[in-house]
Amino acid sequence: MTTATTPVSTPESLTSVFVRLKLSLLRNGLRQSGTRTAVYVTSIVISVLFGGLMMLGFVTLRGNADAGSVAILLTGFLALSWAVMPLFVPGGDETLDPSRLVMLPLRPRPLVRALLVASLVGSGPTFTLIVAVGTAIAVARGAAGVVVSVLAVPLVILVCVALSRAVAAANVRLLSSRKGRDLAVLSGLVIAVGIQVVNFGAQRLSRAGSLEALEPAGNIVGWLPPASAVAAIDSASEGDYALAAAQLLLTVAALGALLYWWQRSLVRLMTEPDGSTIGAAPDSADSGWETTGRLGRLLPGGRTGTVMERSLRYIWRDPKTKAAWTTSLVLGAIVPMFNALQGAGSVYWACFASGMLGMLMYNQFGQDTSAFWMVAQTISTPADAYAELRARALTLLVITLPFTVLVTAGTAMVSGAWSALPPALGVAFALLGAMLGVGAVSSALFPYSIPQDSPYKNVAPGQGGLAWISIFGGMLGAGVLCAPVIGAAIYLNVEDETSLLWTLLPLGTLYGALLLWGGLKLAAPRAARRLPEILAAVSKG
Repeated sequence: MTTATTPVSTPESLTSVFVRLKLSLLRNGLRQSGTRTAVYVTSIVISVLFGGLMMLGFVTLRGNADAGSVAILLTGFLALSWAVMPLFVPGGDETLDPSRLVMLPLRPRPLVRALLVASLVGSGPTFTLIVAVGTAIAVARGAAGVVVSVLAVPLVILVCVALSRAVAAANVRLLSSRKGRDLAVLSGLVIAVGIQVVNFGAQRLSRAGSLEALEPAGNIVGWLPPASAVAAIDSASEGDYALAAAQLLLTVAALGALLYWWQRSLVRLMTEPDGSTIGAAPDSADSGWETTGRLGRLLPGGRTGTVMERSLRYIWRDPKTKAAWTTSLVLGAIVPMFNALQGAGSVYWACFASGMLGMLMYNQFGQDTSAFWMVAQTISTPADAYAELRARALTLLVITLPFTVLVTAGTAMVSGAWSALPPALGVAFALLGAMLGVGAVSSALFPYSIPQDSPYKNVAPGQGGLAWISIFGGMLGAGVLCAPVIGAAIYLNVEDETSLLWTLLPLGTLYGALLLWGGLKLAAPRAARRLPEILAAVSKG
């Protein structure tokens, strides 16, 4: 009698399953649209070409005494890019969204390993591999440097990918929400700040005349993974094997810490309930505008305090309003400061902050979007409109006045021109008052809708002309209104009347306050009279 035996199949590795799944999803996605295929192929080609050019640059640096500093700093910048990428491109790789795996019986450790290997498929890892190989070619010297580079290059790629995935997993619920997607609006801000930083660094480097100026920064970044792996290649090439081993071990430890963080985030994601599974809290009897909490106790009473609290909550909670404020504050600070650091500007560059912040007064009613109809119910007379606009202007002044003082004082400190602080503040205050006053009039005459369905659109279709007239026409009008104060500042500086420059501070402050008051008085009756048109304009789209 013979017994039939059933062959036992060996379970397939989870890692190979995820790699094939990633390739299948990419292939099927590219088949859906020729445009999508062309875009993906183009991104691969551009990544390879740009990476190849960078590798060629590193090859030309080989043998240069400062090649190590350049390679270390570039690797650190590359890792930073990987870290922030999930925050601004939350939907960049839907095939590896861990929230899609919640219902599957998968253990965290094999899942992390499989996701890590699958994440190496794509244009980003390909570009990183090419750059890492280029840094190794530029830095490695001798047999010891080559051996360490064989270990360092994979570590650089793994740390970058693990860092990106750990950040994404820790914030996956935020990034999949509406507010998280609206974080993409801030990508323009990061690019603007990055351009200023690169410009500042390039100018400092050009003045230094050699790459030797990068050495102090390279010594510091060389102890931050994964740049420490490239620093290990340099140390081994110079014969300092103990230092190279320490830097390699630091990179390995960082990789282990990132994988552990990633695993813990996956465990929380798959075991803890999110907001969709938790019951809503019962309504409180004292919820609403009547209960204003700590914030309300700091604000005036009546309509003014209510409108100010509403505006402050918009700044904190609404993604687009928060993005506009963040952009204005950051650019308003870095442009004057960077010009002062480069020695290419004066304290009067601080007026740039006044201009950026004053633009926030434009299209005040459009910032409320379709919710403006609730505000419109409370406006029936010019006095109501005046109180509404005045409270909104006061909200801006609560933040913009101290910020303008800080930026102007910081610019004066960096440039060493403390004597120019009073007149610069006077001109800045006058410009701020003019911008707020003209912004109130512009809000009443040229309101437009701000779409909420897209993080990249700030004007509804068909209203682009209104936006251009409102912003640029208002900026031109504010500049004309400030001409007396600006002309006085130019005259006193040209005529070397330094003893009278301090008078621009009280004069500019008073003049700016008068311009703001006049703008509110002009805008209030027009806003009350045109309320139906304003409501229709801001609700469009």
